[in-house]
Amino acid sequence: MKRLYKLLIFVAASCWLGVAVLRAEVSVPVVTDLQQDGELARKQDLPILLTFTSSICSYCDLLEEDFLQPMLLSGDYADRVLIRKLVIDAGRSITDFNGEPSTGDKLSSRYRVFVTPTLLFVDGNGSELAERILGINTPELFGGYLDECIDTALERIRKPDRPASAPGCTLEHAAGDANIFRTAAP
Repeated sequence: MKRLYKLLIFVAASCWLGVAVLRAEVSVPVVTDLQQDGELARKQDLPILLTFTSSICSYCDLLEEDFLQPMLLSGDYADRVLIRKLVIDAGRSITDFNGEPSTGDKLSSRYRVFVTPTLLFVDGNGSELAERILGINTPELFGGYLDECIDTALERIRKPDRPASAPGCTLEHAAGDANIFRTAAP
C-alpha cells in the first residue's frame, strides 16, 4: 500500500510538471507582419484574434496565461481563429494589413485602442468582425464571452450574407463613421 501511494504521488507530480512545461513552451505569436497574417487568414477562411497588450500590463499576462496559451495548447482553436499578440509599447516595426510599415503604437491609435488588454476580432484585411473586448473583468465568465465573439467573427467570415447568431458580440458601427465602433464588452 505504501508503495502504491508513492507511485501515485510520483505520477501526479509528473503530470503536474509535464503540464507546466508544456504551458511554458506555448507562447502567443507576436505580430510582425499583419499583411502576411491577413493572407493566411484569408487562405484558411479564419478571423484573427488581435490582442493589444503592453509590457507593463499584469492583466495582459493574466489573459495570455489563463486563456490564450491554453487555447493554443489545446489545439481546439486552430480551425476557428488565428491568435496574435500586438505589443503596443515594444517600438518594433510592424507591417500593417496594407503592407505599410507601422508600429504597435500607431496601430493602437488607428484602431482606437486605449486600454490593454483589448481584443479585436478582424478579417484578413483588418476590418473588425465582432465586438472588441476591453480588459478582463470577470475571469469566470471571460472564456464564454471570448468563445462567443470568436464564433461571431468566424460566422461573419464564412457566412457573410447572414446575420450573426451571437447578438452579444455583434459589431455595431456608429452612425455616419465606419471607423468608430461602439463596444459592449461585459
